[in-house]
Amino acid sequence: MRESSYPLAGLRQRIARIAASGGFESRPAEGWLKSGHASFDDALGGGLAVGRCHEFFAADALDATSAAAFAALLALRTPGRAPLVWLRTSDAGKRSGHIYAPGIAELGGDPDRLLLVETPDAKMLLACANDAIRCAGSAAVIVESWGRFPLFDLTAGRRLALGARDAGTTLLMLRLNAAPAPSVAETRWSVAAAASHALEANAPGAPAFDLELLRWRGGAAGMRWRLDWNHDEQSFSPNAGDTALSGTLLSLPARRAMASHGAEAA
Repeated sequence: MRESSYPLAGLRQRIARIAASGGFESRPAEGWLKSGHASFDDALGGGLAVGRCHEFFAADALDATSAAAFAALLALRTPGRAPLVWLRTSDAGKRSGHIYAPGIAELGGDPDRLLLVETPDAKMLLACANDAIRCAGSAAVIVESWGRFPLFDLTAGRRLALGARDAGTTLLMLRLNAAPAPSVAETRWSVAAAASHALEANAPGAPAFDLELLRWRGGAAGMRWRLDWNHDEQSFSPNAGDTALSGTLLSLPARRAMASHGAEAA
């Protein structure tokens, strides 16, 4: 995992050199970033659209680490060994923790694919994001921000979205300790930690995540999912311990109707 304590002026050139030295191919402008969970991917028409912007919000400030882990694991599922660019401000480690390369390897990912760039402030973060997203040699770009991000308005978001589309690079916006707001994202998600099921000898279970689809340009939102990470398959999979919750779809209106019915019954 390559790290930088300051933004790289030649970020686009560096990514291109990394891609060229490894014989990587540019990502296709169309396609799907699949989770590996068949029902989840099918419900989205194939997975998360490649070359589009997708937002991930932590359901609670305490879920910031889980949201970051989900975005990282999803990005690591991009095929091949093309670089994955992770952009964050220099104070991000103080707020949400530092990225731990051995931990990524333990989960089945390749930390050497990550190019970590830390910027001094949000302005430089957005500038680097605009450079990185237009690098056809990168497979995905993760932009991690904490709290309000006023510079990331509709105009800035549209510029990033167009860059992602033109380069065929998937943009994952990791919005921690922030409230969802209107944007040009293809999908918007709320991510929370889910209780994992212990393994033999009461060993810690696989990472598990509760997801809610808050917005989807291609269809209805309001779907909820429980996904577990499968280390051996290096993919997300149904919850083996509770199949009744795995891949369950429940529309937002249906959940509200159920809640209203429960309130009336009470």
